[in-house]
Amino acid sequence: MCGIAGFFGRHTRSATTADAMLSALLKRGPDARHAVFWDAALKRSAGAGAHALLHARLSIIDTRPEADQPMSNADGSVWICYNGEVYGWADEARALARQGTDFRTRCDTEFILRGYEAWGMEALLPRLRGMFAFAILDLRRRKVLLARDRMGEKPLVYAHRQGELAFGSLVRAVLPWLPRAERVFDAEAIDAYLAHRYIPAPRTVFQGVQRLENGHWLEYDLDSGELVKHCYWQARPLPAPDWMASLDEAVALRTVADRPLGLFLSSGVDSSLIACRLAALNHPVQTFSAGFPGSPMDESADAARIAARLGHPHRIVAVAPAIAGDFATVVADLDEPFADPSAFPTWALSRETAREVKVVLGGDGGDELFAGYKRHAQHLRGRGRGSLRLPLPTLPDAEKRGWRKTLSELSMSWTDAYNLRFSGFTPNQRRLLQPGMNQARPHYWRMPEMTDADAAPLHTLLAIDMANFLPEYVFRKIDLCTMAHGLEARAPLVDHVWYQHLLALPDAQRFTRPPKSMLRPALAPLQDEDVLGRKKKGFNPPVADWLRADLAAHLPGLGARLEALTAGRIAGAAAEAFVDRFTIRGEGAEQVLQLLVLAESLRQLAQLSAELN
Repeated sequence: MCGIAGFFGRHTRSATTADAMLSALLKRGPDARHAVFWDAALKRSAGAGAHALLHARLSIIDTRPEADQPMSNADGSVWICYNGEVYGWADEARALARQGTDFRTRCDTEFILRGYEAWGMEALLPRLRGMFAFAILDLRRRKVLLARDRMGEKPLVYAHRQGELAFGSLVRAVLPWLPRAERVFDAEAIDAYLAHRYIPAPRTVFQGVQRLENGHWLEYDLDSGELVKHCYWQARPLPAPDWMASLDEAVALRTVADRPLGLFLSSGVDSSLIACRLAALNHPVQTFSAGFPGSPMDESADAARIAARLGHPHRIVAVAPAIAGDFATVVADLDEPFADPSAFPTWALSRETAREVKVVLGGDGGDELFAGYKRHAQHLRGRGRGSLRLPLPTLPDAEKRGWRKTLSELSMSWTDAYNLRFSGFTPNQRRLLQPGMNQARPHYWRMPEMTDADAAPLHTLLAIDMANFLPEYVFRKIDLCTMAHGLEARAPLVDHVWYQHLLALPDAQRFTRPPKSMLRPALAPLQDEDVLGRKKKGFNPPVADWLRADLAAHLPGLGARLEALTAGRIAGAAAEAFVDRFTIRGEGAEQVLQLLVLAESLRQLAQLSAELN
C-alpha cells in the first residue's frame, strides 16, 4: 500500500516539480520514498528528467529495501510503480519460477511486474485478485500502462495535455506538474460536488485532471503522445457450490501480511460477519470501534460485546466531540472537496488504529451487495413511473416547505431521481446557489449499460451504486482516511470472485427482509445478538452540534469566501441563506457542512497552487 506518481513527455521537468509531487504522497507511504528519472531519449538521468516514476511506500509484504519501488526487471527495460494489495498469487508465481523467472522478493509488486513480462497487460489483469492502481513503463514497447482495480478500492488520477502525461494517487500529487495557468477549478465539477457531496469519476475539481474509472486501464504511447482508455472488466455471474466457502476464502486471503492486522468493528452486520469468519478461521485479530459518548448512535458497547463473544481483543476509540482542531487537516487529507460527515470520525478512528496495526479489515460493500440501505426500498416504491416526468415549475418557496426533494424527484425519470436519495443539494437548490447555471443536470453519475427499461429495478439501483457510490464515495473515503495515517484498509466483501458468486444466486435468496438474512449461517456464533434484526445506525456524527459550537466560528463570511473562491459561480447571498436556515430554524446541517468543506478545500488548493512553481 503506497502512494504513486509520475510523468512522461518531451520536456524536462525540474527536480522541484518531482519533489512536490512526491511530497504530496508522504503520508500514504511513510516507510520509504524513491524517484527514478529518464531523459527525453529514455536514458536514465539523475535528479530530473522528461520522464519519472515516484513512489512512497507503506511496506506490508516483504518489508526489506529490496522490495521498494519503483521496481524494474533484471535488465531495466520494464518498470513498475504500484499501490495496493493483490492476493492469492503465490501459485502463479511458482509456475513462473518453474519456467525460469527469478524472483528476488516475496512481494506482489514483483509478481505483477513478472506477470506483465510473461503475459502482457490484457492477460495480466484478469489474474489480479485484489485492490490496485499501478503504472508500468515498458521501455521496449515505448508504452506506459496505467490500471485501476475492478471495484475501485485504490485511486488513480491523471492529466493528459499536449501529448504529455502525469498521474498520481492524489489530485495534489498531479497538481505540481500542471502549468500554473492551467490549475483552474472545473465549474462542472463544483456543481457535481454540490449534487453528490463528492466529485464522481472521471472528473476531479481541476480542469484537465481526470480520475480513472474502476475496472479500466490506460495505454500511453511515448512516441505519439496518444492516450487510449480500455475497460477490462464487467461483473458476470459465476456459480459456486458453497457461498460461505467463497466468503471464507476472500477473508482468509486478506489476512496475509508481514505487519500487524486489525479489524474495524461496529455492531452492524457487515463487520460482524468478517469478525465471525475470522473466528471460524481461527484467526483472532485486534478489533477497533469508534465511540460517541452520550450519543444514541454509539455502537461501541455492542461492538465490544461481539468482539468478546468471538474471542477478538477489542479497543474502543472515543471520538472527540470537537473537530475544529483537526478540520483543516482532515479536509486536506481528503485531497479535494469531499463531504461525507462520517469521514471525520473515520479519520480519527484510523489515526488511533494506526498506532497499533498497519493493516485493517472492514465490512465495506455489504450494503451494495445485498441492497441493505433504506434508500433501496424507499426508491423501489416509485418504480412504476419509469421514465415519466411531471413538468413541474421551479418554486423557490418550496425550499421552505420541505417539498424540495419530492418536487425534484417527480420532475426527473425514476432512474435519475435515485440520486436524490443521498444527494447534497437538489437541482433547484443548485440553481439558487449558482444563478449563472443554465440547466441543472440531474446527476453526474456514470450510468451502467443495464439501466434500461428491461432491467430489474433493484438490479438497476445496485448497478448505479457499484459504478458510482461504492468506488467514488465509500472507497474514496476509507482509502483517504486510512492512508492519511499510513494504514492499509482491506475489504473482503468486495472480493470480485465472491461478488460474482453472489450474482449467480436467485434474487429471492440474495435480497431478503430483513436484508442479508442469507448470511445467518455465517453469523451463527452471534445468534443471541440478533445482529440481523438490529436497527441500522450508520456512522453518523453530530453535525448540527459541531456547527452550533465547534465550527460556529467558520460560518460568518462563508458565502463571501465561496463567491471569491469560485470566481462568482456560487452566489454568496444564496450560500448565506443556507447558513441562516440552519442557524435560525436548525435545518440543513449537512448542507452547511458541505459548503464549509468546499470553501476550505478550495482555499487550500488555491493556496497550494500559488505556492507551487
